[in-house]
Amino acid sequence: MTQATTCEYLVIGAGIIGLAIARELSMAQPKAKIIVVDKENRIGMHASGRNSGVLHAGFYYAPDSLKAALTRDGNTLLRDFLSEHKVSLRECGKVVVASNESQLSALDELDRRGKANGVELYSISERELHDLEPKARTHDRALWSPSTAVADPTEVIAALLADVRTRGIDVRLGEPVTTISRTTVTTSAAEYSPGHIVNCAGLYADRIATMAGLEHPYVMLPFKGLYWHSNLPAGFLTRHVYPVPDPRNPFLGVHATVTVNGEMKIGPTAIPALSRENYDMFGGMSGRDLGEVARYLPQFLSSPHHEARKLIASEVPKYLKHKLVEQAAHLIPGLTSSMFDHRLKPGIRAQLFDKSKKSLEMDFVVHNQENCTHVLNAVSPAWTSSLAFAKHVVAGISRS
Repeated sequence: MTQATTCEYLVIGAGIIGLAIARELSMAQPKAKIIVVDKENRIGMHASGRNSGVLHAGFYYAPDSLKAALTRDGNTLLRDFLSEHKVSLRECGKVVVASNESQLSALDELDRRGKANGVELYSISERELHDLEPKARTHDRALWSPSTAVADPTEVIAALLADVRTRGIDVRLGEPVTTISRTTVTTSAAEYSPGHIVNCAGLYADRIATMAGLEHPYVMLPFKGLYWHSNLPAGFLTRHVYPVPDPRNPFLGVHATVTVNGEMKIGPTAIPALSRENYDMFGGMSGRDLGEVARYLPQFLSSPHHEARKLIASEVPKYLKHKLVEQAAHLIPGLTSSMFDHRLKPGIRAQLFDKSKKSLEMDFVVHNQENCTHVLNAVSPAWTSSLAFAKHVVAGISRS
């Protein structure tokens, strides 16, 4: 192998978080040499290109969480970026509806959090809901989030890649990391000697962290998200329609979303996957992944922090289209299986599991070493939060 390539920063992972951090580093240090490596030959192969594209407002999260502040600010920053780069954004807004009386206290808690987080959010009556989205139904009242929107995630990450390259950042695809020592990072194609490593490896961030010598209690538990696309004409639904989520789990439940071109889809599931790239029924299988799932999924199922068995029992049937449609019909009465003609490409959520606490991590998790920064948990709404999240990470690097 030739002599190691030196650089100030080496970012591992060219997903939206990795590219956003590289961009922010370049803005903070315009003369710094920054290299991004990714194991895939194309960008957007995983979560950054397979998510819903919903631009969240930031009212779900506890006011003292990173998610609360970074989602609110990220919403504004991503809007500005999309406008500057002429990427389409549909300003559809979102309504959150209650199925019954028992959900109203949780709905009110979301309203409280939204106000505490500085998010524009309104409690509305059934009549006001009908005026905003006639297809949706609620019990007594609902929430209206006008700053929730939607974009095409593949268009967004393509625009971000173009932006970082215009800044002189070297993005190298098809280079999986093979080893990390104190001073070097080796990929399948080259050796690097960076001043600072930023681990944004998504589904593999825990393993890269271990490779870099970070002692941590985490493992990724992959969860598969499936969406069904509607064959109804564009404009059938005009707003995103979401249920009241279970606060014990980091999943938002089956919802109906409007795509950037005005069509509708329903989902996602939150089904444990057998492997980190198990997008197809038995595709993308890894023996190592299977071993981890076999070892740690039972720990999750027995966790005192989540009603995990109840969650799994409700999620697995949603592999069947009619079961998923049944869930969506609680939000939008009259939906039938015949209205949905094909599955969209599934995504795998890189959900961090704390082995010591036997609990899923609910917030973003970033760990710093002397010359490494590890983004260990950057699940939804990391796509919305990406540019604000990058500012947060780069500020931490500057302080270290």
